[in-house]
Order: sequence, then structure tokens, then C-alpha cells
Amino acid sequence: MKKLYLIGGPMGVGKTAVGQELKRKLSRSVFLDGDWCWDANPFQVTAETQKMVLENICFLLNQFIRCSAYEHIIFCWVMHEQSIIDGILSNLETTNCEIKAISLLCAADELRERLSRGIAAGRREPDVLERSLARMPLYDQLNTIKINTSGKTVGEIAEELARL
Repeated sequence: MKKLYLIGGPMGVGKTAVGQELKRKLSRSVFLDGDWCWDANPFQVTAETQKMVLENICFLLNQFIRCSAYEHIIFCWVMHEQSIIDGILSNLETTNCEIKAISLLCAADELRERLSRGIAAGRREPDVLERSLARMPLYDQLNTIKINTSGKTVGEIAEELARL
């Protein structure tokens, strides 16, 4: 049986780094960052672009699920609403998949520090800090496994996910 990891969490919590490390730890694995399916300039959030990105994500995940080369499919994206997770899962062929829906979380001060470093380095826009912190309480409402990343290394978090 294949294992599908849906890794969500606020911007800056380390989803991509953890997903990449998990890919290295697990044999026969593939990694998809949802941001890769919507990397545009200018970045526009409209009904049309939202529909497009979800279709892109589901297409790629289904391709990975169908491919016999992969046993572990790792997907990360900002999934702060249950409807996002449910919408993705409802469009996947998961009959032969064990689903692990995970929210990576950390303390607000740690998230603020991580995002501030990204902003200072020019990798993130300044408005990301307020948006990410405002969404943090939404993750408590999700039907996901909550993993606190505060004070942990990427390797430790990936190891924790690999044991799920």
C-alpha cells in the first residue's frame, strides 16, 4: 500500500525543507510542493487561478499515485482550511493509499523569527508575516496530525513523520 503524506502548515514553518528531507529518508519516494503548481508573476488569487492550481496539484498527485516506481508520495502546501484538504483528497485515487494528513506548527515567536529571516534575505514579501501569524489558529480546527516543530531540526521532524 502506498503512503500519501499531505503536509500543511503556516508559511515559514518548514514544510518544504521537511518534505525534501522526508523524501531522502523514505525509499521509493517523490515530493511535490504545491507552490510549484502556481508560481506566477504577478501572483494572482482569483477563482480561475485557484481552480487551476487545485487541478494541477491533483493531476500530479494522481500521476504519482498511479506510478509503480513510487511508494511514498509527499505533498506540502499551505492548507489552513479543511476544505482545501478535503478538496484535494476528493479528487485523488486513494483506494490503495494510506493517507497521513499532517499540520506542522511552531510557537508564534519562532514563526515570526523564521519569516523575518526570509523577509530580510529577500525570499519572502513583508506581508507574509501578518498573514501567516493570523492563520495559525485555523490549524487547530483541522482533522490532521499536529506536529510541533519548535526547537526541532528538519531531520528530527522528518524522522518523526517517517514513523507515522
